[in-house]
Amino acid sequence: MFIKTAQSRGDSAKDAIAEIADGLGVINRGAPDFVALHFGVGTPADALQVLAKARLGCDALHGGSSCLGIMTQDGLNIDSGGGVAGLAVWDADGSYGTGSADLGEDARAAATRATQAALASADRLGEVPEMVWLTVAPGREEQVLEGVRAVVGLDTLIVGGSAADNDVSGAWAQFGPEGVHGDGVVVSVLFPSRPITSFYQSGYAPTGKSGLVTAIKGRRLIEIDGAPASAVYHRWTDGAVPMVTDAPVSILSDATLWPLGRVTREVAGVPFHLLAHPAVANPDGSLDLFADLSEGDRIWQMQGTSDSLVARAGRIAGQARNNARTDISGAFVVYCGGCMLAVKNRMEDVCAGVNTALGDAPWIGVFTFGEQGVPTGGVAEHGNLMISCTVIAR
Repeated sequence: MFIKTAQSRGDSAKDAIAEIADGLGVINRGAPDFVALHFGVGTPADALQVLAKARLGCDALHGGSSCLGIMTQDGLNIDSGGGVAGLAVWDADGSYGTGSADLGEDARAAATRATQAALASADRLGEVPEMVWLTVAPGREEQVLEGVRAVVGLDTLIVGGSAADNDVSGAWAQFGPEGVHGDGVVVSVLFPSRPITSFYQSGYAPTGKSGLVTAIKGRRLIEIDGAPASAVYHRWTDGAVPMVTDAPVSILSDATLWPLGRVTREVAGVPFHLLAHPAVANPDGSLDLFADLSEGDRIWQMQGTSDSLVARAGRIAGQARNNARTDISGAFVVYCGGCMLAVKNRMEDVCAGVNTALGDAPWIGVFTFGEQGVPTGGVAEHGNLMISCTVIAR
């Protein structure tokens, strides 16, 4: 087992892939068994996919866009909006495969097809992987998780994030070895020769204010406790997030420190809150969210601070490493893109905290518009404003 990462600030996809191939040492080590390639949308996904296939020679090639760029143990790379990083795995005793599909009208079925294609690519059809690395277009993540679980079961570690762009305009991208998608899913199955541990959490705490979802349609929250959702939310946040009157307004930035949470389980007697990020306030009093809720759910007003968002990534990485109980070969870090934008001027501190926690291990960090992971004692779920760290033992 050997893992290495490399990143590029190149001006073109060609320059970026050349720099990453050199940084990974592909000429000397040969083609990797698995590559996760993540990038800011300032670098075109279609060119990256073609060039990466040619230069890296890896059949299990997994690509997904990340808000503004990426981070690795070598630092933060978000200034140009097109930073690229790759994490490569060489593991002769393991098996790896990647599949992808357009979501189309049935996201669940698409995810099932992509998962089956990944298992076929790994030559492990009918088997359960140690881990699934997931990238999906924002919007139907819960359905995608259902489709993946239909193949690998409830107990499999599924971790990853929703592809992101730089301005929530929908320019995100995903790719596998067979093609590039704008509204798709990429599934990689990992059967490594060494154990994996993962930790999934947020940097927020409940304020004590809560209510019941009394009306909802899709991801549009209409009423809380029988009252317009935006009015209740405005009151719960003490006016920190504005209400609207005439037209829909993006509240994504204002709401970053004020998500809504629902308790999905307790861990050692402490409630675990899965978060939903309010994105748009509508004139009819409803709120559009980046995650699903259901009528009858009790939702809690959560609150975070810049300090908590900066410190939490290092703590989660440290917990994942401690749970491994051994040295690690490398790590995947998923950090919410909204959180990154909220503490953008302190992201060097976030990167340094992860480095301190993981020691000299190589790692890749992506900034996503939704995070999938497994809470302690639970099953894979989709949330917003979450952070995860997944480590592979040495």
